[in-house]
Amino acid sequence: MTKKPNDVVITGIGIVTSHGTGKDVHLDLIKSGATPQPVLEAERFAPYPIHPLPEIDWSTQIPKRGDQRQMENWQRLGVYAAGLALDDAGLKDDADLCGTMDMIVAAGGGERDIAVDTLIIDEGLKRNDRAELVNEKLTTELRPTLFLAQLSNLLAGNISIVHKVTGSSRTFMGEEAAGISAVATAYSRILAGQSTHQLVGGAFVADRDDIFLMVEGTNAHATGDWQPLWQREAGAGGGLVLGTVGAFLVMESRAHAEARGAHIYATLTSIEGDRGKRENGGFEKRLGRMIGDAANDAGDDLVVFSGASGLHGLTAGERSVLTDKLPKAALRGYSGLVGQSMEAQFPVGLALAALALDQKAVVPAFDPAAEGAMTGPASGAIVTTVGYVRGEGVARLAAEV
Repeated sequence: MTKKPNDVVITGIGIVTSHGTGKDVHLDLIKSGATPQPVLEAERFAPYPIHPLPEIDWSTQIPKRGDQRQMENWQRLGVYAAGLALDDAGLKDDADLCGTMDMIVAAGGGERDIAVDTLIIDEGLKRNDRAELVNEKLTTELRPTLFLAQLSNLLAGNISIVHKVTGSSRTFMGEEAAGISAVATAYSRILAGQSTHQLVGGAFVADRDDIFLMVEGTNAHATGDWQPLWQREAGAGGGLVLGTVGAFLVMESRAHAEARGAHIYATLTSIEGDRGKRENGGFEKRLGRMIGDAANDAGDDLVVFSGASGLHGLTAGERSVLTDKLPKAALRGYSGLVGQSMEAQFPVGLALAALALDQKAVVPAFDPAAEGAMTGPASGAIVTTVGYVRGEGVARLAAEV
């Protein structure tokens, strides 16, 4: 690969999953040679298994107690992961570069008032005028201050307050597609010379009663005993297992990164997101085109970090496309390791892929019954994320040489 000044490179990684905090914990997962074992919580939210929030000392990245108190866990998690990325990139204490750094965040709608939700559901079982019921309860039960605390752009606002990242700020909503759009927008802006350095990522907390209500609206979540990602097709429930994840990346132009002597993990060489109808082969055709475009002239020594959700039917469709388009690539389904993390799904896949390329890791199979062994380090990686309802994204990374 010919290096160019406006190449988009990854120079900072902040990652939190059920396995722990920071890149070293996750390097162990992809370098040890042994099959990584999932960290699960199966009892607290039974019958739904999840990958839970790990133990975190919030004060290491959010030193002021007042800042911690006014955030919910999903905001704390995002601010914490963003701080890890800034530290890793060597930017945390550089006021000038943080002050000019652009930020793009993928965020959900915040946590909900469980008592009010429960009240509405219980009342809805007794009444047929449910539209009127909802309006009635929203005007009498919901606290305005609670609503203000849920605003999605507060994650970006809190990152600005705590870490002094005060360049332009954008927030995307829309589950997995939000994470895809966030990274794609940052990539395009750097490539076009409209930005030199960006903080990009998202956070999702699975340890929430209210999230199951949303996911089970489509009968998506797996139930009962946990099963490996590629083996859930015949399992109970819908196949999806949620995971708590905070993942942020520092992305820069090559010229900017090299000028300050930054370590470069990998180069993002392409990224594309799309969405559309999935019936009648539309999903497979669309995903196949994106994967084919991303892998063009990439060679055979690729590792694929698939963000397949585990959802029945959809996951089998993605695997079929990957097998057809990239028959020689090593497949690694990272949702089986960290869970499905909605807005953070694409950023965490890119983080794991960049770590693997940087460390020349021979990544062990996450699901040995369905994933082949790698014979050596990969020179490139394909990262996919397929939204459990809509939205697909594909990126390609190249190792630094």
